[in-house]
Amino acid sequence: MSALTDRVLAGDVRAAARLMRLIDDAQPEAEAALRELWPKTGRAQIVGITGNPGAGKSTLVDRLVAHLRAQGKSVGVLAVDPTSPFTGGAILGDRIRMQDHALDPGVFIRSLATRGQLGGLSRATSDCARVLDAMGKDVVLIETVGVGQDEVEICRLAHTTVVVVVPGLGDDIQAIKAGILEVADLFAVNKSDREGADRTVRDLRSMLELNHVTGRDAAHEIAIVKCVASRDEGVVDVWSAIEAHYQWLRGGAGLLERETQRARHELVEVLRERLLRVALQKLAGDGARLDDLALRIARRETDPYSIADEAARL
Repeated sequence: MSALTDRVLAGDVRAAARLMRLIDDAQPEAEAALRELWPKTGRAQIVGITGNPGAGKSTLVDRLVAHLRAQGKSVGVLAVDPTSPFTGGAILGDRIRMQDHALDPGVFIRSLATRGQLGGLSRATSDCARVLDAMGKDVVLIETVGVGQDEVEICRLAHTTVVVVVPGLGDDIQAIKAGILEVADLFAVNKSDREGADRTVRDLRSMLELNHVTGRDAAHEIAIVKCVASRDEGVVDVWSAIEAHYQWLRGGAGLLERETQRARHELVEVLRERLLRVALQKLAGDGARLDDLALRIARRETDPYSIADEAARL
């Protein structure tokens, strides 16, 4: 086992940060380290926090971290921010909003960019969560960029997915989206001191009953919890609901099913990445540059299907 992975397993923050940087930059050393860490993972409780932009996800995560630290739990936070389609950069601002925990040795906060990935998560998110797991973090909180109609990748990664909604932002309409209903293991109605909070709760309950949707676990009822994260009100109740769901998973086959679902998704993603790399290398080996091929397609001299077929003949 390499010195880097030994240090990660020992909880070394610098080593973990370095490995996450290698992962985010898709460096070959990262995969070798992840292979070594794999048998030492699978112990952390992974919680996804998603919801509309402006719903207060970062504030809720900040308050959940404080609550977990008060319980003596070590916490890892992955905060995913959107990436510019032009520069590829991102304003990784969540760490700024969580400065209260910056000097706490029991908390590791890492910002990640989406890297243009659909679904609200980057490919590196799962691997970085595994690094936090290997470090010995009891709980890993993953905050997504904000759920729309199809940004639901978080449910494939987390044991429990919390969808944060707020009154007055059209959440009654958003609740109609079947994908939003199905991704949630728990709804947190944040900023519930606002007018319309009770209506939002009623709308969510009605939609759940109307669609006969009880999340991914048919036998587990989705909890709807009101909170005001900025005033630290109801945060304990949110965590209690998260913990109740996790214990329910552990009490049956649910936890293994979630891990199997995650493994299946990761395997497909790794295969897709590897096959794409091989196909692009084959095109380059045949003397075809991607930009040249794109120009030929744009001029209607060929089509993308024929080129893809050629590249797929390995």
